[in-house]
Amino acid sequence: MESMAVAGHSIHTCFHIKSKNPRVNLEKQVFGVPVLHHGVSCIGKKLKGKVGAGVQAVQVGLEESERLRNLKSLERTLELDAVSEREWREKGFLGLRKTKLVCTIGPACSSLEDLEKLVLGGMNVARLNMCHNTQEWHRDVIRKIKKLNKEKGFSVSVMIDTEGSQIHVVDHGAPSSLKVQEDSIWLFTNEKFDGSVPFTVQANYEGFSEGSIKVGDELVIDGGMARFEVIEKLGSDLRCKCTDPGLFLPRAKFSFWRDGKLVERNYELPTLSTKDWSDIEFGISEGINFIAMSFVNDAESVRHLKNYLSTKSAASIRVLAKIESLESLQKLEEIIEASDGIMVARVDLGVEIPLEQIPTVQEEITKVCRQLNKPVIVASQFLESMIEYPTPTRAEVADISEAVRQYADALMLAGESAIGLFGQKALSVLQMTSSRMESWSREENQQGSLLPRQLGVSLPDRIAEQICNSAVELANNLAVDAIFVYTKHGHMASLLSRNRPNPPIFAFTNDESTRMSLNLQWGVIPLLVDLSDDMESNISSTIHLIKSKGLVKEGDSVLVVSDVTPSRATPMAFQSIQVINMSQFRQIRNRKAPFLDCHSSHLAVKCGDFFTKITDRLSGKKKLEKELKSSENGEEPPESLFMKELRKRGMTPTSLLEEKERIEYGANDEMGKEDRGFSTRNAVSTEIEKSLANQRERSMQLNSEGLEGLIPRARLLLTIGGTFFLGFWPLILITVALFSALYLYFGSTFIHDGSSSPISPPQYIDPYELLEDERISQIAPRVN
Repeated sequence: MESMAVAGHSIHTCFHIKSKNPRVNLEKQVFGVPVLHHGVSCIGKKLKGKVGAGVQAVQVGLEESERLRNLKSLERTLELDAVSEREWREKGFLGLRKTKLVCTIGPACSSLEDLEKLVLGGMNVARLNMCHNTQEWHRDVIRKIKKLNKEKGFSVSVMIDTEGSQIHVVDHGAPSSLKVQEDSIWLFTNEKFDGSVPFTVQANYEGFSEGSIKVGDELVIDGGMARFEVIEKLGSDLRCKCTDPGLFLPRAKFSFWRDGKLVERNYELPTLSTKDWSDIEFGISEGINFIAMSFVNDAESVRHLKNYLSTKSAASIRVLAKIESLESLQKLEEIIEASDGIMVARVDLGVEIPLEQIPTVQEEITKVCRQLNKPVIVASQFLESMIEYPTPTRAEVADISEAVRQYADALMLAGESAIGLFGQKALSVLQMTSSRMESWSREENQQGSLLPRQLGVSLPDRIAEQICNSAVELANNLAVDAIFVYTKHGHMASLLSRNRPNPPIFAFTNDESTRMSLNLQWGVIPLLVDLSDDMESNISSTIHLIKSKGLVKEGDSVLVVSDVTPSRATPMAFQSIQVINMSQFRQIRNRKAPFLDCHSSHLAVKCGDFFTKITDRLSGKKKLEKELKSSENGEEPPESLFMKELRKRGMTPTSLLEEKERIEYGANDEMGKEDRGFSTRNAVSTEIEKSLANQRERSMQLNSEGLEGLIPRARLLLTIGGTFFLGFWPLILITVALFSALYLYFGSTFIHDGSSSPISPPQYIDPYELLEDERISQIAPRVN
């Protein structure tokens, strides 16, 4: 089969030939079972600019002795999140939750015990809102999370959420919410004061009332919690009258509306304030994993922060852009492309767009993020009622289910976990609802449809993208138990996650920052492991480690994808797809290095012509091999007439399949064996190959014999049918005679067409007359 190797702008397509002839000299034995040496020869097509620019021979892989020395020298360790491992043991592969959960840490859950309960409840990412508390408080929380990761074997990422310029925030100074009465007069000012002043609201930004604000404009608090009308402008202050009473929360968001439309204003302020840069420096020093930027209005601010982080931090810190303003929606696609992920801040977004548009905007953002291969977090007010009550509303559960149905990467709790009385219960509801919705989608085969959008610009990037697309389709069609991907920077893992496969994705990486960043990818379970430059040793050693933990069993099948970069010994990157059955996994006797035997199915990806029929081929070949194996063990498999005819003609069950594969893979007659990279020493003469010489003649004879035998078989069918009729003819005769006698005795009353007893249709009653009846609207008297 083929495999793909990529280096820079070059592509090398290689053919791996695996001999299974028992007559060939054996090099190894696995538990007494002979295992053949894998002969490898390769022809590479080096492509620069255009496909087919030149041909050169390339030797792929390490020598066997060097590979085994490399395996022996590596002390492999495997770090798997303890919570994921427990869930894996309890529920199996398909029971693993794929939607990630983000919890905001606040006073209600900042103790070490509460944090541990949140992690055990399913928290993947801990969010710290820099709008609240001090840096010392946040430092203490971060170190508690890292302590749990180290001592308990957890893998929880840390995210800080910047405060932003806060130009749309007003505060009445009271510690709790205030009830605003209708027609009450309030003063909105930018003057600073301590505590609370009756009917006075303080704005964070001095120029909040400047620009196009006019008398008669509507000032909306928190998307409709309360509404005011501007009745007078006093310099930079505003006197407003309450037109729609409601609750006025501390640090509330506000917006100005005129004639049902948002009043747009350009404040020309930087996205990141001075405090934000101080918080970012704090996050770098504490080794955080994500930074969520508030009030992002363009892509340039995101690129500026990413460039700054690349110079200040050795570890990779991912930048998420929060979509919470009308400006960010207008430049949505360029912001998504510039960032490492998106957070849909529905509360702040609802301040600037009509509430009824939030569901469609959320779905559109989620779809675009998937197309551009960026994780998306849906946030805010999932379980708002559970801040005070122990159970959610039905509408809140439906809201969670809808976000999961849209295949959002992560769901986030804000006030529910930070200040709520039932934060752990809220997380449990989020976890159970998302798991149940995922299970339903899988049972109903409700796969998320995604319009393909090519992301890669260079040829290697396009190849990697197509490999992952094909791998997911292959995994779903073959119903494998899991997908294993070996990645150093997480790119291939994210491409697999983008396609939302049915089986979970296990991402093996040797980079800690990559592991933590993958905590936000849908369906990806990151594992930290030592990776070598030998891809085969990576696969065999990690499977051996997982088997030693008892996490896989005989019969489990996994699909393996790799994007591990090359070394000096293997001067090209190795991108491939393999399907491995755990019952075929073996370990070399008297050696520490595990080894995959020759029955592993190497499924290669062909550049520009991917295998669309490989699923049927593999499933059919697996069935035939199973029948052969049972016959070799002395068992007599059930035979069809066709199989008996094959055996009668001296043909093997796999001869037709081998002929089909030979035609598909070797269709080009002008390419000789040497031109395709095959050497004669790798070709093995077998009895099956000898029988292929007269395959066409034997097939024609079989067809002719089938036509000649049509008359005898038709005679046999007529004989069987006649015998059946003659055997039941007395019963048929008695039945006919009985019904005839009954008809003669009873006459037309026994069998008739219903015309003798006409039935009139029911009287038509106008339903509108019934509705106008006064008796319907009357209230029934009370029964004492």
